[in-house]
Amino acid sequence: MRKFSLLALSLVFLLSACAPNFQKQNEAVQTKEKVKGKAIIPKYNISDKYYRTILPFQPGEARGLVVNNINTRYDLNEFEMGLMRIAQNSFDTDKYLFREGQEIKAKTVRQWLNRQYTEEQVKAKNMKSEDNIGLNPVDTSAAGTDPSSPIYLAHILEHDYLTKDDKGNVKLAGVTFGLAMNSIYYYKITPDGDTLEKKIEFAEMESEGKKLAEEVVKRARATKTLRDVPITVALFEQESKSSVTPGHFFAYTTVDQGSSSLNGWEKVDEKYYLFPSTEAQNDHRDDTIAFLNFKQDVEEYFPNFNGVIGRAFYVGDQLQDLNITIPIQFYGKTEGIGFAQYVTGLVMEHFPKYLSVSVSVTSVDGPEALIVRKANENEPFVYIY
Repeated sequence: MRKFSLLALSLVFLLSACAPNFQKQNEAVQTKEKVKGKAIIPKYNISDKYYRTILPFQPGEARGLVVNNINTRYDLNEFEMGLMRIAQNSFDTDKYLFREGQEIKAKTVRQWLNRQYTEEQVKAKNMKSEDNIGLNPVDTSAAGTDPSSPIYLAHILEHDYLTKDDKGNVKLAGVTFGLAMNSIYYYKITPDGDTLEKKIEFAEMESEGKKLAEEVVKRARATKTLRDVPITVALFEQESKSSVTPGHFFAYTTVDQGSSSLNGWEKVDEKYYLFPSTEAQNDHRDDTIAFLNFKQDVEEYFPNFNGVIGRAFYVGDQLQDLNITIPIQFYGKTEGIGFAQYVTGLVMEHFPKYLSVSVSVTSVDGPEALIVRKANENEPFVYIY
């Protein structure tokens, strides 16, 4: 029997069975920050895919900058969560604790994201020479013409990983940097002109990203707290501002403790696809057909409806996760329940057992139902809002 949950019943189970006992499970530890004090490590971990986070939560030094520099909310989520996935190659979730980046200050991140300036430009901007540390290339174009070179680096994201010793002291034990690279450069010829765009070829973006990684490591090693810890640097390709699928990490490298030399680059073979789309049809025909069959059966329930959209995550050629959105208008709660039952059956019928599938059913009034079938599980979870 499939599991359908109403709000009140779900809250009861959530509060009685799922909530951790923080008095018994949380642990107080000593931090080794400039201001020493007690911190809390939750012993309850919701998944081995995530790290336990030290409390109280410390926002990253560059908090807020990422929203302005990353093109879409899809890119933002994947940039953060993808960097955490890559970190697991070096920092095990059982041994290390997570903290948002605290070592590279917000002012420094802003300066690194600037262009380099010529001596004349430095004087015109009334800058100090020591503040001219931008990682993006100099713009030497004349007024009213295309820029001489694109801005390659959109953002730098730092994640810190800590360990606890036998005495309960927590210290920094590793750091990861995500470099978000532009696949499209947006610019204006004049301040009030139209926004134009220029595609950056992948080979060019990759080459520039690897050069930037070397410089970021060099600068990180000049920071007192980062002189000796292992470092991982990962390169992320942003999608366009109009994209409905997120970008992806395409390479990462590691740097040993105390070293400034990169160990070589590892390929990250991950990508998101929109279902249905020509790109998905060309690259993953069988999966696209399965989705289209699912979509067709949904539309048979509502013949005049064709709004089923899927976002598929691939590692290599293997589909890992499929998130489906179905926006629809219901005229009663029982109609919504019946539709959710029908869609749940379609999920079980059309998609292989090894695949994790989630379906969000929404209306103009908000979310209506959530259907989740985890990989290799026989029974899906269905929640009626």
